[in-house]
Amino acid sequence: MMASSAHKQQRQLHLPNICVGGGAAPPPTPSNNHPSTSASPAADALSRLLHSLPSPTLSLPNTRTRSPSATRPPLISLSNPNRNEQILSSASQLGFFQLTNHGISSQLAHSAELEALSLFELERDKKLSCFPKNWPLGYEAEEEEDEEGNGESFCLDSACYSDSNELNLTSLREFTRAMEKVGLKIFEMLAAALGFQNPLGDDPTRYCSLLWMSKNLHGNKPVLSGGFYPYIVGLHYQIRPSKHTLIADAGSVPISAEVDSILVTLGDIAQVWTNGKTKKVRSGRPMGGVGDEKSKSDDSISMILLVTLPIDSVVFPLIPKLDISNNNHGDDAENTEDDNNNSEGQGQSHDDEEGRKLFESFSFEDYAWRVYHERLLFKDDPLDRYRI
Repeated sequence: MMASSAHKQQRQLHLPNICVGGGAAPPPTPSNNHPSTSASPAADALSRLLHSLPSPTLSLPNTRTRSPSATRPPLISLSNPNRNEQILSSASQLGFFQLTNHGISSQLAHSAELEALSLFELERDKKLSCFPKNWPLGYEAEEEEDEEGNGESFCLDSACYSDSNELNLTSLREFTRAMEKVGLKIFEMLAAALGFQNPLGDDPTRYCSLLWMSKNLHGNKPVLSGGFYPYIVGLHYQIRPSKHTLIADAGSVPISAEVDSILVTLGDIAQVWTNGKTKKVRSGRPMGGVGDEKSKSDDSISMILLVTLPIDSVVFPLIPKLDISNNNHGDDAENTEDDNNNSEGQGQSHDDEEGRKLFESFSFEDYAWRVYHERLLFKDDPLDRYRI
């Protein structure tokens, strides 16, 4: 019996104290309970190990993560004489910037927004009859549409045409055409800075504009309606303080733009035309901004104007303008552009600095249909299949 009690006591002395707590007593060890002359070599080793360990404490990993702070896009004024270089710098590094002194009044933007709101207040049958679907134009609603209309969107042409004479869209039409002029001017300056002949020129048959509208509901959460639509330049007038999440080449970028500025984004068509010299932002189908806490309202509209291509276009890298002084054949910029259009990028070539083109030519209609319907917004870059 005496032997059993001694054996039990010996076992307790060799077991570490596993209780957790900052104020717990240190675990009993052979070194502080028995003389060293009676301790075994194993006990001495365990004692040294336990004394070298810190007092046991309980801690939980910090799982709280902060939302990334919003980036303020570069601010560029159309009245700045260095605007071409500033646009080129922002386009090549980011793919987006803010534009001021653009000539579009806030009064016109607010009037256009009120007319856009009136469209969402129409009965569903009226929306369908006034704006029949003619892809990508017309009225569209997600199948999961709730009673408040979340998931609805309108896509109108630059004339804001409807099949009803009862709708007054005068301000919306004026706003759309004013935004289109700004978008064309931006790409003209970008082409000049890069040394490319502007393929749009003054010919309205070479481009078209689409106004995408969605209503922000449920606390101004962004409305994502499927995939996106390819474009050259996108413009979003900042009617009120708002934040946006852009899907850029580098991933999701939260940004905050100034009131009455125009948030300008460069699209995938601009990236192909410039042979990869500009970054791009995914947009097209409505992606509404997230309003500040002080400005949240159910009566806010996301309106994005896209300068894009006619559906039957062919997309390919553009040829830089020839240096007339070094051109023995005397080809001018207009002939260069015509040759480019006729050859679809396969004729005379002035490749990029690496000596090669980055993209092959492709059908705009095929590309637009695929990225619009296959919901590729957060997947791999759909332009990868056309890279050389």
